[in-house]
Amino acid sequence: MRDKIKKKPFLIGEIGINHNGSLDLAKKLIDLAADAGFDAVKFQKRDPDISTPEDQKSRMRETPWGEMSYLDYKKKIEFGDKEFKEIDKLCKKKKIIWFASPWDLPSVKFLKKYKLKYNKVASAMLTNINLIEEIAAEKKLTLISTGMSTLKDISKAVNIFKKKKCKFVLMHCVSTYPCPIENLNLNLIQTLKKKFKCEVGYSGHESAVSPSIIAHMLGANYIERHITLDRSMWGTDQSASLSESGMRNLSEILNKAHLVMGDGIKKLAKEERELLKKFKYWK
Repeated sequence: MRDKIKKKPFLIGEIGINHNGSLDLAKKLIDLAADAGFDAVKFQKRDPDISTPEDQKSRMRETPWGEMSYLDYKKKIEFGDKEFKEIDKLCKKKKIIWFASPWDLPSVKFLKKYKLKYNKVASAMLTNINLIEEIAAEKKLTLISTGMSTLKDISKAVNIFKKKKCKFVLMHCVSTYPCPIENLNLNLIQTLKKKFKCEVGYSGHESAVSPSIIAHMLGANYIERHITLDRSMWGTDQSASLSESGMRNLSEILNKAHLVMGDGIKKLAKEERELLKKFKYWK
């Protein structure tokens, strides 16, 4: 049985690497998320020399900056202290929360200086035990994406967070970009709730808005969606992201969902009683 919807969900705009290494673009996405009514924006943080698999580093790739190795590309789009200081400043001004998913141990250490309220475990990092132990040790509320993983993998991660006494939210996720709607398996939200007896959210990579709304109806109180200024822009995640119209549509609907759902108690509105008088011709 699905949960009653009692409050609006915590809505996260996953900027990730959709900024393509441009601070100006990142700032525009922050502005867009704040103006659309999102509660937070999320980035990714890497040390490319560590987090790029060895067999991928020398692979050549066509980019907007010309052909370069995959490692050089990763370094090209990576933000450092200079950029994140500007991001931190802007988010405080716009009154929107920001946090990031670290992909390696130095990145966990790097993010500590910003005293962020939340942590995030990326789907690809769920089985990186050393990393998630370090994240859990911070004891911040952590969103754990569950794409690319089995229930056994998720159980191991959950046990680490419980052992460290770190609060967490499991984020149902299917890591294909974009994800076909027939593969979304949103009923897994309830499966995760029952199995792990914890709060569950949804991190979507589909191009539509409606699955996120259905996910909330199924009990996901944290909704994360990739966001972009233009879905046709260069980058691996752009087509699986929401642009401005989709963001505003999603935010507007989700912010009203708890009002629409009500409390489930049958009662006649005053207007209904008055209307009934108009139609009732019997005693």
